[in-house]
Amino acid sequence: MVTVNDLGTTWNLPNYAGELFTADAMQTPLLAMIGGLSGGRQTTNFEFPTAVLFDYPEAAQPEISESASAVAPAAVMPAREQETNVVQIHQEVVNLTYAKQSNSGRMSGLNTAGEINGVADERAFQVQHKLIKIARDVEHSFINGRYQKSTGSTVANRTRGMLELCEEGNIIDAAGAALSKDLLQQLFRMMAESGAYFTNMVMFLPAVQKQKLSDIYAAQMGGSLIYTPSQRKVGGVNITEIETDFCRLGVCWDRFMPEGSVLVADVAHLAPVFQAVPGKGVLFEEELAKTGAADKIQIYGQIGLAHGPAFLHGAIVGLASN
Repeated sequence: MVTVNDLGTTWNLPNYAGELFTADAMQTPLLAMIGGLSGGRQTTNFEFPTAVLFDYPEAAQPEISESASAVAPAAVMPAREQETNVVQIHQEVVNLTYAKQSNSGRMSGLNTAGEINGVADERAFQVQHKLIKIARDVEHSFINGRYQKSTGSTVANRTRGMLELCEEGNIIDAAGAALSKDLLQQLFRMMAESGAYFTNMVMFLPAVQKQKLSDIYAAQMGGSLIYTPSQRKVGGVNITEIETDFCRLGVCWDRFMPEGSVLVADVAHLAPVFQAVPGKGVLFEEELAKTGAADKIQIYGQIGLAHGPAFLHGAIVGLASN
């Protein structure tokens, strides 16, 4: 990837005619489902609660005689335990000379009469690029993030992601096996037995596992199609929803999922958490100190994941990725 460090000028950020493309993922489906960069919750503490847990004793048949009932038993009360996560800092900077911003009509590369610069406003393009980068980093963190709580100004907060959360509860290590209906059934059963609510379930998969999932459920009726297409010239299967013994769950291809993993998340209990800077907001753009003929802009935000307790979700890891 070609990047420009420190200062964008007329010479290191040339203009070209033509439509803009990138092969990198711009869709962030998990983040979009739970509120995006403009929704969610707010906190005034970098550490915030994700759940308060308590337990019931194991169900049992009581055996209390009339005589015994005349004396009250010893009091037994459930204690509660709080679980937390943290917001992490997202900070990006754009630095463009006045000359660069003035030269939108100066073109490099192949130019044909009538063609125009694909980026008419360099500052707007760079700021939008940074916002998409932040969204990509948030999506990656919400799935793959490894938790770290700051213990001082030189130690960064890192928010806990869903796959790490599942390590505390419902997780199956496939040990290199291919995704199968048996593995999925085992995960659903594990989640049911551990107390999952199954409120609004979505399965997130990388491309290779999404294809395997469609093959698995297309083959459940002896290889025949699960549905009859409205047009006989249409073929193929795209599984977008699965009916299980415990819930109906959506199926979502997510390019930020590791190739060997499948995540089943109750998105009803997920939300981005933002920590606002007083007088500025939760994700904002501001000018930095000016020392000359250039605009230096930072985009800043503090964002974490409220994920609820681990027993609500589940994952399969270590899957074959071919």
